[in-house]
Amino acid sequence: MNRLLLSMLSGIILALGWPTYGFPILLFFAFVPLLLVERQLRLSNAKLKSLKIFGLSYLTFLIWNAITTSWLRFADPFGAGFAVFVNSALMALIILLYHKYANRQSQNRSLLFLVVLWISFEKLHLGWEFSWPWLNLGNGFSNYISWVQWYEYTGTFGGTLWVWILNTLIFKGAITYQTEKSKPVLKSLLLKCAGLIIAPILISLAIYNSYSHEGNTVNVIALQPNIDPYSEKYNITNLKFADLFFELSNSKITDSTDFVIAPETFLAEGTRLKQFDNSLVKNKFDRYVLEHPNVNLLTGISFYDMFKDARRIRKETNVYKFSPNTWYDDYNAALLINSTDTVQQYNKSKLVVGVENFPYQDVLKPLIGDAMIDLGGTIAMKTTQDYRSVFTGINPNHKAAPIICYESVYGEFVTGYVRNDANFLAIITNDAWWNVTQGHKQHLSYAKLRAVETRRDIVRSANTGVSAIINAKGDITSTLAYGEKGALSGQLITNDKITFYVMAGDYIARISIFILIFVGLIGFFRRKKEQL
Repeated sequence: MNRLLLSMLSGIILALGWPTYGFPILLFFAFVPLLLVERQLRLSNAKLKSLKIFGLSYLTFLIWNAITTSWLRFADPFGAGFAVFVNSALMALIILLYHKYANRQSQNRSLLFLVVLWISFEKLHLGWEFSWPWLNLGNGFSNYISWVQWYEYTGTFGGTLWVWILNTLIFKGAITYQTEKSKPVLKSLLLKCAGLIIAPILISLAIYNSYSHEGNTVNVIALQPNIDPYSEKYNITNLKFADLFFELSNSKITDSTDFVIAPETFLAEGTRLKQFDNSLVKNKFDRYVLEHPNVNLLTGISFYDMFKDARRIRKETNVYKFSPNTWYDDYNAALLINSTDTVQQYNKSKLVVGVENFPYQDVLKPLIGDAMIDLGGTIAMKTTQDYRSVFTGINPNHKAAPIICYESVYGEFVTGYVRNDANFLAIITNDAWWNVTQGHKQHLSYAKLRAVETRRDIVRSANTGVSAIINAKGDITSTLAYGEKGALSGQLITNDKITFYVMAGDYIARISIFILIFVGLIGFFRRKKEQL
């Protein structure tokens, strides 16, 4: 088959296997056409092999990225283009490095190199300043959560490894069948593949059907104000938002309500950090909790902290342009307000590239200037914190992880809250930037993975949907649809037990990085092997 068509086929299969519309079985052989293209070129007498392999690989990943994440264009066309084109190039670079390695080493060693290289790339995407782990392969099973209940032991890297084991097995089988044209070889391949797909699913189903945990009941209300972030959100005062909070909350609140959750930056009017305790909006919330002394109010808020002390400047600090020698820290924060005297605060610490942080600004700012993207609010670098704060309710047995929007995509990051004693997860988000697209659907779907990894129930409050209650098995038990204004009430069960993944984190990725260094050094510094 034409190399171009095979490369396109891999991209299409990857896209068709992705949530929330796809079927993840397709992921198990999606890379095979591309690997066959690479092998065919490697063993040919063609000129400019490396350039052709990079170009064909880029086509594969451009198709995959464009189909699955083109919804980013609703927030910013430039940001969408950057994410799609650059991420495709990074993925194509992985195939090119594999090609270079396979030129020197045996097939088995080369495929091992490819698998650990890809896993290491996914780990990089979780940690560097251009972080974009949306298409990490383990996320591909989020809509079939009953297949991957063993994520409580492996995290999503277990899913990535699963995908690559099947792809390499099918690739090797296809080569053998091309050579031998043997039906027994084909039969053996099909049986092996069926076993490697079915066995993990059966194990997962057994875990799914037997899992349960005991804990305290938490009665929650998730608010969904349905405010357009482009035309309304940043033109409404915090006092009016407070009134909306109480209006929505009162539609569901009872004497047994423990938590009322409002979405990310619900209080969007910038508030000076040191003035909040004496503000009118804080006074309104205080009066409300006096009327409901057992209720905890968890809400998103935009804070800023201005100062003139140059010793406080850090990487994320912004220059205040209207006053000399003045700087400010800008926070996308979560607050917990209740009848105690203490307001608990957490600052969002996994930031959206180009919107909330300027990656590698020391290098890039002199080249491209200030390239922060305006999504309706203040254009500024957000200030983060190293510690994963946990909010303790009036009932000290209720400990919530305040996870803000994009943070819910990061598995090991979320385990930090659980290691700090969170016994349920509260995700506050604003998914309206992407309109009615796969963006908000995928974001909700990925939250289910965090429930399984940590075995924590989740309450999710979204500005414009989808707000949801998710149990510790990853099942969505109730929702408010996108674009619907209202409040969603439900019950969570706390869990104080720690899963293996919470303890070990992304150990599969760390092991892969070690293997990558080892086989990489061997592969690139030992003599060239005969091609297979």
